[in-house]
Amino acid sequence: MGSPTVQHYDRRAASRVLARLAAPGLFAATEPPPSRITYRATALQPESGAALTQSQRMYLERFMRPCRPDQVTSATHRLTWTDSAGIPNTGYFHTTGAGPELAVIARETVLALWHSLAASELPARAAALPAHDHGVLSATTTDHDPHEIFRVGIEATGRALVQHGLIAADTRYRGLIEFATGMRDSGIFTAVATRWFWELQASTFRRGMIPVRFATQPDGSVRYTADSIAVLRAMKDATIADAHAVMQRATSEEGLETEAAVAKYHDDLDLISRQYALLPAGTRPTCLAATQHDVDGAGVHVLATVVDRFIETFAALAGSVEVIEDPTEEQPGTGPTGDDGVFYVPDMSCRHCVRTITALLESMQIPVVEVDLESKRVVARIRSPRNRLRVFEALRDGGYNPVDDVPAQVPGASVG
Repeated sequence: MGSPTVQHYDRRAASRVLARLAAPGLFAATEPPPSRITYRATALQPESGAALTQSQRMYLERFMRPCRPDQVTSATHRLTWTDSAGIPNTGYFHTTGAGPELAVIARETVLALWHSLAASELPARAAALPAHDHGVLSATTTDHDPHEIFRVGIEATGRALVQHGLIAADTRYRGLIEFATGMRDSGIFTAVATRWFWELQASTFRRGMIPVRFATQPDGSVRYTADSIAVLRAMKDATIADAHAVMQRATSEEGLETEAAVAKYHDDLDLISRQYALLPAGTRPTCLAATQHDVDGAGVHVLATVVDRFIETFAALAGSVEVIEDPTEEQPGTGPTGDDGVFYVPDMSCRHCVRTITALLESMQIPVVEVDLESKRVVARIRSPRNRLRVFEALRDGGYNPVDDVPAQVPGASVG
């Protein structure tokens, strides 16, 4: 027998694999029970005479060129809460936008769809995936496991909905359900999948900012303004160019193989990821779920499948999830309440975040014992409360919002 075929980076082939997995149906029928969620809100503090916080400005200047500060809308408040699964969360809202309830109900929708996904036949289909298809996903995607890829896609859908809530005042939509439905019907989820790039969406979401504005159309739907489309394209082009420059230097000047180059320059590529580092020259990437494929004579569009189910579930939960504000402002952590080495990062949302947080701690000479993406829990060998505060400061500089403990949860039903 010959040696096994080595699979290579191939976005279209990976997209077809996901479409075939989704074709028989992604979600099982589930009935999420009602729940009661309490959140705390804290006003953001922009820099003097500016509309952005220091963290937002620093991120924009370093990673969002050529986007200007006036092209960005910042949240006015950050909110924290514990979801119905007992997991801490962080989100943002604008006082003139869709409101804090949007983030809470979107998170409950994510949990409900994760449960529905796990109860479907997808895990079994993923386990039976041929080695060739597994190889394509491993060579192309950040999250190699198909079940995890779909989970991340569901969470990204929720992020996109909440982030655009910051500019809900640009629309004619009123109420959570009308806003969510309007985002779907206006094609905004498709716009995110095709015009944004992954790290821009994830990192700006974590910082409570959005670099687009809406223009209302005669039929009441919304589109990105021409200025927004232009700046998104420019940022994507700059990011691809940066990734190619790093890989060109590593593979040509240093003579490294591709995987060795990605491993050596992980920190440089951290905000780009291998998806763009390995992208063929002249190719304009889109989300793997955004392309329609023919599967057994039927058109399968993974993005539309996920978005439609997300909005349907969101609308149902908007009537059954009670969202209550705790008027006590969240207080910044002054130190650990228990083990110095255990804390939570509510806005850790994918394996890319796990690698980023792990690399940051290790760069500070702090060994990482465990990073659990499901519970958002981090266990590290932090020697003292002082070092813990240094870790928290470094994570906040990176756009994350670590917390000491899981906030107390108002009794209510858990999803699943």
